[in-house]
Amino acid sequence: MTWGITLILLSIIAVPSLLLAKKPNAKELLEKIEPYQGWIGLVFCFWGVWGIISAVLNIGWLSTHPIWWITLLAGNVVEAILGFMLGFGLINKFFLSKSEAAKEKAVRLREKLAPKQGKLGILGLIVGVWMIVASFLFI
Repeated sequence: MTWGITLILLSIIAVPSLLLAKKPNAKELLEKIEPYQGWIGLVFCFWGVWGIISAVLNIGWLSTHPIWWITLLAGNVVEAILGFMLGFGLINKFFLSKSEAAKEKAVRLREKLAPKQGKLGILGLIVGVWMIVASFLFI
């Protein structure tokens, strides 16, 4: 259930236009979060990568709980990608600044993913809700 809640929160940060259309005072809230967006993205990127590693380590669940395992993997992939997109500046600064080749690959990846951030955010909301529901149904 924690995975789903964190994915929903990250998706809300990643899709501000969706939130702004629903709540008029959401712009002020998003402006308060904006200075911390890079750190939030960095934390969620690592949280998503850890979730992917956790899913791979528990691949045995694929035979006993296949829907839950696929849900866990999909949710963490979306979380890692959204976290990467939001925390790109800090990831670039702290981890990729030493290697020019890694920096170039990350920039190319970011350019490919940036136009899809809104769609990934909406997918993250859907998968996050499904993760919460699935945690009650399958665990």
